[in-house]
Amino acid sequence: MSYAGTLVCADADSHLMEVPGWLERFAEPGVRERLRDVLGGPVAGVVAEARRRAEARVADAEARREAEERLLRDKGWSALGAFDPTERVLALDQLGFEAQLVFSTFATSAFLGRDLDLLYGGARAHNRAMAEFCAVDRRLRPVAYVPLADPVRAVSLAEEAIGLGCAAVMVPSRPAGDRSPSHPALEGFWGLLADAGVPFVLHVGGGGRLLDPRFHENGMPVPDHLGGGENVRSKDFLAIPHSPEVFLGVLVLDGVFDRFPGLRGGCMEQGAGWVVTWLQRLEYAVDSFSRTEEPLRRLARRPTEIVREHLKFTPFPGEPVGWMIEQAGAELFLFSSDFPHPEGGRDPIGKFLATMEGVGPEARERFFVGNFRELLGEGARVARPGA
Repeated sequence: MSYAGTLVCADADSHLMEVPGWLERFAEPGVRERLRDVLGGPVAGVVAEARRRAEARVADAEARREAEERLLRDKGWSALGAFDPTERVLALDQLGFEAQLVFSTFATSAFLGRDLDLLYGGARAHNRAMAEFCAVDRRLRPVAYVPLADPVRAVSLAEEAIGLGCAAVMVPSRPAGDRSPSHPALEGFWGLLADAGVPFVLHVGGGGRLLDPRFHENGMPVPDHLGGGENVRSKDFLAIPHSPEVFLGVLVLDGVFDRFPGLRGGCMEQGAGWVVTWLQRLEYAVDSFSRTEEPLRRLARRPTEIVREHLKFTPFPGEPVGWMIEQAGAELFLFSSDFPHPEGGRDPIGKFLATMEGVGPEARERFFVGNFRELLGEGARVARPGA
């Protein structure tokens, strides 16, 4: 039996682990040579050993069986299906998930910066690579990356990503160059996603540095104990919600969802307990500033109604999901495993279920699969193997 067993479940946040040459293979001349090496140094040996083991599993059924048994214990490059798409299908069979959104891990750091030619050229290569990795199985749903600094290029890049079959478009959770993400210059981008029925998504790290590094200068340094894609320590953790709550709040208060009623969005791997008080602050902001801010008076709906209709959030395993559903609504939260990153732990389903005592079957179904289908649209439902 698979890990999910009889539970119908879809995964809103998983990753692939890049290997050397993965991005460069899809980059155009002039961009390829300028991509930064993000897999060198100590990481190179770890990747090489993981690739050697993966190659051995092709001909060694016993080694493959052992990797399947360690499915949620092995993390990073060591995990089954971390970088090999054929193995990823096998891992997905073992997980038993109906579908899985797939993000990259390190790739975007190879081209981020102020150079727009490198930024958009790197993002184009990234999206093509993501589409190819996920093409082996329709349950794997690739997530594209589209920077918003250049509105014209953002539309062009999003059009290509949608044409490649990307199921969602990740955007940075920070200002769009010198503009707000709600600026009229970006109407074409939001309109494209709304018309195509493709959601935008935010992800941890999309807002840049989580915390001013001076807060870590306390004479008590701590290492990155996770070894995953994000070096998150306790004080970084406190700052995770800052960029998404401002970014999404701007879209709500500036009426973007009123202008594009078909637009949907998700906030991944940034926790969700903060959503309860964030909704209260949005309501308070409208009530407090409507007299002096005309755009707030133009809103067709209350902020809470807008958020519940258009946005979804993935809690961290162990957050009090039952309480969050009670306070904010069952339509807001959805399951994620963070596979194969270590942050998801060895039993994400069990951790979530332990916090959902008293949650009824309809709300539970929404959390594990229904809200995923809503976020991605009706076409997100994929038959499970053997169903």
